[in-house]
Amino acid sequence: MRTHVSTKENTEHRWLLVDAEGHTLGRLSTFIATRLMGKHRPDWSPATDTGDFVVVVNAEKVKLTGRKLDRKIYRWHTGYPGGLKQVAAGKLLKEKPTRVVEMAVHGMLPKNRLGRKIRTKLKVYAGPEHPHQAQKPEPVKIGA
Repeated sequence: MRTHVSTKENTEHRWLLVDAEGHTLGRLSTFIATRLMGKHRPDWSPATDTGDFVVVVNAEKVKLTGRKLDRKIYRWHTGYPGGLKQVAAGKLLKEKPTRVVEMAVHGMLPKNRLGRKIRTKLKVYAGPEHPHQAQKPEPVKIGA
């Protein structure tokens, strides 16, 4: 009997639709990261992309608990001298709500070539509309 090894040729990627309205950012991000990496599948392999495409809608309606809207700070560096930028989570959620979800999920993905490839399968939209109707994404419930 031989052991099954997942390869990109024998892996089928599904399209999932996640509605972020009313969900907590961390729990939502964990669910999305698991589906992107493919860890929910029995044929998961750490060196192979076995995950699904995930389309997230209503990112502007995601919840942050406690005082995170004021106290959570997102920091990044532009690459130029003195280029450290920072913004509070509440302000970023108003201006670019998709970035909040993208950054939370990115923090949960592997930091290597495969992680960068997996990250391209995440599609986040602030409102309820998305341009991926042709792929027929399946709506999924979080926590079910």
